[in-house]
Amino acid sequence: MKILAIAGTNSENSMNKHLVTYASSIFENAEVEVVDLNPFEMPIYKHEREVTGGIPQEAKDFAAKIDGANLLLVSLPEHNGTYSTAFKNVFDWVSRIKDRAVWNEVPMLLMAASPGGRGGAGVLEAATKRFPLHGGNIVETFSLPFFNDNFDKAAQKISNEEKDSELREKIQKISAIESILEK
Repeated sequence: MKILAIAGTNSENSMNKHLVTYASSIFENAEVEVVDLNPFEMPIYKHEREVTGGIPQEAKDFAAKIDGANLLLVSLPEHNGTYSTAFKNVFDWVSRIKDRAVWNEVPMLLMAASPGGRGGAGVLEAATKRFPLHGGNIVETFSLPFFNDNFDKAAQKISNEEKDSELREKIQKISAIESILEK
């Protein structure tokens, strides 16, 4: 199984990157690629840019990574109730590739982590409504609130046993879906 783990941020020390990296480590016998959004930085999407310069190669490369995966793990930080600007720009450019749905129906575990008690509830709500309109096949969601209290950065794992068990149960359920393994 090929897993593409995406932290929806350009932050160098992102809690969502810690979460998505940890989640990907739980899968057995999987080939994992953790994607850093920084190499996919492009000019802010503008229709005139698309008309004069076309779709940037970075957007095409990001789409190819999605297409090569059996499973997407996407962990999104919440910026003012929605996606980070870095993620939204990549999403916007990929959405402009002709005859393509952004997520291409690749099964997805959608996650969010935050330092507060809502655990990225706003961004999860936005993504669960928006992603299916762009080929998002969300099979599970997971939220990790109070990241600094519930994640041990030194050990690179969720320290809250209840939240860790919840994530592991969802991953076990996803791992049992035959269509993910067959691609």
